[in-house]
Amino acid sequence: METIVLKPLYHRGKECLGIYFKKNARLQSLIQREVGSRWSKTNNCWYFPLSKNNYEKLAKTLQGKAELKIDELKKYLLDKKKGVITSTASKTTVEKPATIVNIPKAAAPMNIRTQQFTFRLSKENEEALQKFKQMLILKSYSPSTTRTYTNEFLQFLHTIKEKPAQDFSVLRLKDYFQYCHTTLKLSENTLHSRINALKFYFEQVLKREKFFWDIPRPQKKQQLPKIFNQNEIAGIINSLENKKHKVMLMLAYSGGLRVSEVVNLKTYQVDSTRMTIFISQSKGKKDRIVTLSPILLVMLREYALLYKPDKKGYLFEGSIKGTPYSTRSLQEVLQNAKKKAGIMKPGGIHSLRHSFATHLIEKGTDVTMIQKLLGHNDLKTTMIYLHTSNKDLLKIMSPLDDLKLS
Repeated sequence: METIVLKPLYHRGKECLGIYFKKNARLQSLIQREVGSRWSKTNNCWYFPLSKNNYEKLAKTLQGKAELKIDELKKYLLDKKKGVITSTASKTTVEKPATIVNIPKAAAPMNIRTQQFTFRLSKENEEALQKFKQMLILKSYSPSTTRTYTNEFLQFLHTIKEKPAQDFSVLRLKDYFQYCHTTLKLSENTLHSRINALKFYFEQVLKREKFFWDIPRPQKKQQLPKIFNQNEIAGIINSLENKKHKVMLMLAYSGGLRVSEVVNLKTYQVDSTRMTIFISQSKGKKDRIVTLSPILLVMLREYALLYKPDKKGYLFEGSIKGTPYSTRSLQEVLQNAKKKAGIMKPGGIHSLRHSFATHLIEKGTDVTMIQKLLGHNDLKTTMIYLHTSNKDLLKIMSPLDDLKLS
C-alpha cells in the first residue's frame, strides 16, 4: 500500500495541508478529482486549505488505498493548541507571537528545494507588513504580483529580525542587497523582484520619493526566447490523439496565447462570425482581441460536438465541473507530446507564444500588429522577436561557403 505524508504548509498567505507521495497517477487523480486539491510547484506537493472537514474527506477518499502518515501534522496541531510553534528550520520551540509567518527559505543555490520554516515579526514589522498588504490591495495589484511582492518583503523582514524596516537607510539597503547577491546568491531576476518589493514599500507605503534612485540594479542576462520551428510544432500537434489536448495547443500557437489565457477562456469569447477570440483581463488587466484561425475553428467545432462545453462557462473544463483546466496539466500535455514527437528542444506552452510571434515576423507581419496581438505595452518587448527570426539571416552567406575544401 502506498504511503502519503501529510504536513502543515503555509501557502499563498493561508494555512494549508501539504500532501506528499511518490508519483502515482491513480492517487493523483483521486486527490485532485475527489478532494479538490491543487498542485504547488514551489513546494512540490499537492495541497488544500487546512481544516477538519478537508482532512476527513481526504482520509475517507484514501481509505484502503493508501496509508496516511500524520506525525508532523499532529505535532503542529498540538503545538498550535498549546500556543507554541516549532520551527522546522532551527528545531526549537518559541512562544506563539501575534503573527507567525511561514515562508520558503531564502538561500537556495543550485535550485535545491528547501524546507519551510517559521519566524515571528516584531510589532513594528507586523504593522509594516499589514500596511504593505493594504497598499497592494488598494492599488489593485494582480494576485501574482501581490504574492511575489509579499513573499520578497517577508524574506527581507526575516533577515532584519527585530530591526524596524522603516528605519533602513539607502546605505543599509545597499548592504542588504549585497548580502542577497554574495551570500544568498540570488539570481538576477529574484534580485529585481526583491528590489521592486522594497521600492514599493519605501516609496509607495512610506511615501519616500526617489528613495531608490541611488541603488543600482543587477544587469539581467540577455536571453532570447525559446521557440519551435513550424515542423516541430506540427510534430507536437500531430502526436496528440486526445482532441481536447490537440485543440488547446493549437489555440495557444494560433493566437499567441499564454497558458493562463488558454485555460481561462470562456466558450462565448470565441466569435466565429467575426473570426476573433476575445481575451479578457489578461496580464496587466488588459483585454485584447486575437484572430481566429479557420483551421482552428473547424477543430473547435469538432471538439464542441464531442465535449459539449458550457456555453456560459469555461471552454476547457478541468476534472471538476465548473473549474478551468489545470495549467500544470496542460504543460505536462505539451512535454509528453514533445517526447512522443522526438523533440529534445527545451520549452513549454509559452514557447508556442514565442514561436507564434517569430513566425509572423518571418512572414513579414508588421511588428506593431504583433505587439497588439500579444498585448504588449511596450514595443521594445515585441522587438526581441526580431532576434529570433531567421528572415534576414538567410540572406547572409557564411564565409565558410567560399572556402575550397577537399
